Amino acid sequence: MTIQIDCAFDSGNIEVLGIEGTTATLAIRKDQQSDFFQWFHFRVTGAAGRALKLKITGLEASAYPGGWPGYRAAVSEDREFWGRADSSYDKAEMGGTLTIRYTPMGGQAWFAYFAPYSWERHQDLIATTALAEGVEHRVLGLTLDGRTIDCLDLGEGERHVWLYARQHPGESMAEWWMEGALDCLTDPADPVGRKLRQLCRFHAVPNANPDGSVRGHLRTNAAGVNLNREWASPSAQKSPEVLAILSAMDQTGVHFAMDVHGDEAIPAVFLAGYQGIPSWSEGLQAGFDRYAAILERRTPDFQTRLGYPVAAPGRANLTMSTNQLAERFGATAMTLEMPFKDNDDLPCAAQGWSAERSMILGRDCMGALLEWLQG
Repeated sequence: MTIQIDCAFDSGNIEVLGIEGTTATLAIRKDQQSDFFQWFHFRVTGAAGRALKLKITGLEASAYPGGWPGYRAAVSEDREFWGRADSSYDKAEMGGTLTIRYTPMGGQAWFAYFAPYSWERHQDLIATTALAEGVEHRVLGLTLDGRTIDCLDLGEGERHVWLYARQHPGESMAEWWMEGALDCLTDPADPVGRKLRQLCRFHAVPNANPDGSVRGHLRTNAAGVNLNREWASPSAQKSPEVLAILSAMDQTGVHFAMDVHGDEAIPAVFLAGYQGIPSWSEGLQAGFDRYAAILERRTPDFQTRLGYPVAAPGRANLTMSTNQLAERFGATAMTLEMPFKDNDDLPCAAQGWSAERSMILGRDCMGALLEWLQG
């Protein structure tokens, strides 16, 4: 019996080129009105006890071909626990092919680029968090597809802290991180959260790109726009998400900001800062450096050896949120990157980097923020 493959669900993305028995040849659909592609999410049925061979082809043309060597696909049979399937990459086969091998115990299995964070779970996160004591929910605006840009506000302090995730929708680890951070901030028994609420006013946007998330995009919104290149001049026509968030930031001001992402190629957790902005100073840089040092000491899942090249003086890209917020508000702003692969400093054979570790890192980042503020 031939297996079946489908992806007509939230964040689903795959094209079936051919199936023979338990072997399938596949391709990833590009983001709407864009050439970006890397995210996949699909289900295989009729597979109980059968050795699957799934070949995703054409990947040398993907957004980040360097992300495929050493990568293992995420797999789940209950959509709760996401492990990793044996995977190998051959750049010479069919324009670059990732071959996934897996034998399901049950009749169906889901495969994804990373553990998905569904729009339904997002609704649950918003509803549950909004019921916590002292939390206020507001809709900052609507996306092009009519979805809400949700913001959760909490805390009584004078410092305004903005946390926002999933500008790039395929980076689902970012919203898992946000769930962990919000758990810390709303847990009445957590002394870190309690103290942070005394010191700060938090504004959390768990999903800054709902349309791209539901559509199964890697990097863009419904108009095919990369939101993290819109912060210098966002528009209602192309990037209403950024326009709504930045307008809200202008109303409150920003003292500290964290933009949460995932990186396809680098097998580590790291931060990117705002070196190269016109108003850069040693004092402004010191705030970023001190936070990074605190986080590195607090968790072995974070390091400072690997990361992105630093922009030359005056050459920072102000269309990116971290640079824009540091320049606009004098804020200590940063981009947090987590791996799609594994953390090679502390690898996990069963799951690689995972949703669970992303949530724990969210809590660790809040602990580091408290220490940073008190220091």
